[in-house]
Amino acid sequence: MDEPTPTATLISIDGIRATGRHGADPGERLMAQEFLVDVAVWVEVDEDALGSTVDYRTIAERVRETVSTTSFQLLEALAEAVASAVVELEPALRATAVVHKPAAASSLGVADVSAEVTLDAGE
Repeated sequence: MDEPTPTATLISIDGIRATGRHGADPGERLMAQEFLVDVAVWVEVDEDALGSTVDYRTIAERVRETVSTTSFQLLEALAEAVASAVVELEPALRATAVVHKPAAASSLGVADVSAEVTLDAGE
């Protein structure tokens, strides 16, 4: 029997809730606030086994850890840190992180404020 051909697969997880201390105003970094993170992770799957992909739980844990243990002024910098942390997970090929800041959207009277970053493995 021939070996299966690896298939590029996109894993998407939307609305990962995390708390962190990020914001342009120093006061925003004093108290933790809620962030919502959407991630897309491209993997090359070569068999029907959990070991050949990235477990959804691991992705969500990595996102929450990154948001809670770092502190940035810019939402863009946080999105880059999240994408970087996720793309390091084996066997990720590429990761996109969209970080939403509900409190900022509410204070501006808009539906959403977010920043999006895509990184390839090895960048």
